[in-house]
Amino acid sequence: MKFGPTPLAACESAVLAHTLRLAPGIVLKKGHILTSTDVQSLQQAGISHPVVATLDPGDVIEDQAAQEVAQALAGAHLTQGPATTGRCNLYAAQDGLVSLDEPAIHRLNHQTPDVTFATLAPHAPVRAGQLVATLKIIPFAVPRLQLDQVLSLATPELVAVRPFQPHRVGLVLTRLPQVPERILDRAAAAQRVRIQRLGSQMIHELRCPHDASAVAEALHMQRQAGCDLFLVLSASAIVDRADVVPRALTAAGGTLVHFGMPVDPGNLLLLGSLDGCPVLGVPGCARSLRRSGYDWVLERLCARLPMGPSQIMQMGVGGLLADTPFRPQPREESLHELRIGAIVLAAGQSSRMPTQNKLLADLAGQPLLTHLITALVEAAVSPILVVTGHDAPRIRAALAAFPVQFVHNDAYTQGMGTSLATGIARLHADFPTCDGAFVCLGDMPALRAGHIEALRAPFDPQDGRDIVQPVYRGQSGHPVLFARALFPELMQLSGDVGAKSVIARHADTRCLVPMLDEASTQDVDTEEALHAVRLAKQPPIPQQ
Repeated sequence: MKFGPTPLAACESAVLAHTLRLAPGIVLKKGHILTSTDVQSLQQAGISHPVVATLDPGDVIEDQAAQEVAQALAGAHLTQGPATTGRCNLYAAQDGLVSLDEPAIHRLNHQTPDVTFATLAPHAPVRAGQLVATLKIIPFAVPRLQLDQVLSLATPELVAVRPFQPHRVGLVLTRLPQVPERILDRAAAAQRVRIQRLGSQMIHELRCPHDASAVAEALHMQRQAGCDLFLVLSASAIVDRADVVPRALTAAGGTLVHFGMPVDPGNLLLLGSLDGCPVLGVPGCARSLRRSGYDWVLERLCARLPMGPSQIMQMGVGGLLADTPFRPQPREESLHELRIGAIVLAAGQSSRMPTQNKLLADLAGQPLLTHLITALVEAAVSPILVVTGHDAPRIRAALAAFPVQFVHNDAYTQGMGTSLATGIARLHADFPTCDGAFVCLGDMPALRAGHIEALRAPFDPQDGRDIVQPVYRGQSGHPVLFARALFPELMQLSGDVGAKSVIARHADTRCLVPMLDEASTQDVDTEEALHAVRLAKQPPIPQQ
């Protein structure tokens, strides 16, 4: 291949090196193969020696070369994109972990600087459709002989995706008398989110005293329930091979495989085995969804990759993850407890229940609306702003004994969007230290503090989770937790559209939290629904 300024007479079939704008509406782009018509246009524009690449016999143009090498490299569970400007991408066909033959990739990249292959890090988690690797041809063409040498090294074994395999997961949480139940609610929710993302299902949750015999009995019950992966998150960190969780594992008939790992956070991880199934003693850092060594191990187990002492002890290089500025102090909880408020929408006209205001209907001796407010108060949500409209004086009177503030929406007849915008605007203006807000529907009396805590657990705008929403059996529900950064968009809502448009625009920052019951999807719109709620005795979130 020859490269440089070339007389127009020799430019036909050459590759244009730089984009040229010849006249309004006439643009020849970089990489374009020049035709006789293009040459005439260049001549008319007064360009006599454009910079081009002239191919020699046997040269393979960049896109064809990229297509051939990428096709040879496309391993298991990868799809190949089209080649353009010498680049061809490989994408994950399924959720899983990136699997690489690093020495072989190094050999390929050392073959010639004209062919480059870049991938994600080994064992990086990917979603279906996510970019995994990219093949780039540097010059406009490469000689066939050189390309064939690269192709001899390009095999599907170099890069692939190991799909996550479904597991039936059991979770044991231990409690101490001084540990608030809300801490367990949050910790359990974080594990459910993790497991869902890895294509598995949390089929059994147990809470028991922080005692070896109690934990052993819990593991036995979960094995009987058909669990094939066990998570044990204890009230205090595992600090020794003779601590509560290791002793419980042994008492249950299991074995301790490894304790400790060279990844921080995540040092105090335990790996065990029970009837051939993996058991993880979960480190305290996993109470949040910030990535830790625990995620590395859990992901590889769910992809059915080998996991033992050797694999764990090789994780030290790159194992220093996000940290607090106060090392070496241990960290069990976040240094900054995010302040979360709530907007309770209580302005509606109960149009589907014309005989009464549903929010004031009697439920267990109290106005229906007070059940949601009680859950928010018990979960220490503050401030709680109640947006009024229809029947405002009676709504205020019903909540007179609660620590709430009222915001009136004069335009409530125009729809729920106006009430949401009104409430968020007041919260944004009056509470500048509020990090986020639950948007709550006032007619959801089955919600309890445990549901609120479960939604608060994964909320972390700094880690890319700006929206948290409950989901039960595939149906998304309420309340929805929004980060402060989204308040300006919520303040622009109008009519009766609600916040669906905001959620759709920021779908990549939404975290869905699997819930254990239907409370988050159960609202009261009709007399029949009210009657059903009155009859039902809502059980508490299981805390066996």
